[in-house]
Amino acid sequence: MKETGVVKFNCSWIKDAPLSSELLADLNLWRDKMYGLGFIGVYDDGIGYGNMSVRAEGKQFIITGSGTGKYKSLSNEHYTKVVDYDLEKNSLTAVGPVIASSESLSHAIIYERNKNVNAVIHIHNLFLWKKLLDKIPTTNKSIEYGTPDMAKEILRLFDETKVAEIQMLVMAGHEEGLISFGKDLHEAGNQLLNVL
Repeated sequence: MKETGVVKFNCSWIKDAPLSSELLADLNLWRDKMYGLGFIGVYDDGIGYGNMSVRAEGKQFIITGSGTGKYKSLSNEHYTKVVDYDLEKNSLTAVGPVIASSESLSHAIIYERNKNVNAVIHIHNLFLWKKLLDKIPTTNKSIEYGTPDMAKEILRLFDETKVAEIQMLVMAGHEEGLISFGKDLHEAGNQLLNVL
């Protein structure tokens, strides 16, 4: 069984009403495209994979909820807003109808590190993962997804590689895992489509 979709941070989840549908129009559009390509989905064992987010105000961002890969289409019930996080304490605070995705810390650190990034997409695709492994910025294979170590490893890539220019990275220790990002969902999504 693949270990994916498991939340590894301490989440303070404040259950609240669904987010406004207007905020989610582009997210749903691109999420449908990624799902249609099989970049987001669910494995035979029922574990979901893939997630997407867009920047909100300050440190905040809107992200797909944990376990939402199993749904063909999402509604405003499937998104939450991350309002705070602390890498050193491995903690995150989310407000919304669903708990935040297991990759939330990775999204958070990308937004923190690059103020021009307004969208992050995490997908799974074995073909692209093998094709890009060690050819574009790649995390250390000993680093697990969804951990402060992964977020710190992404910071290392920003310091030591051209990940900010390439706007994509491979998660070596998370088979099939890739992350793209950009000024908006169109740019982040097209990074993946162009490689495909």
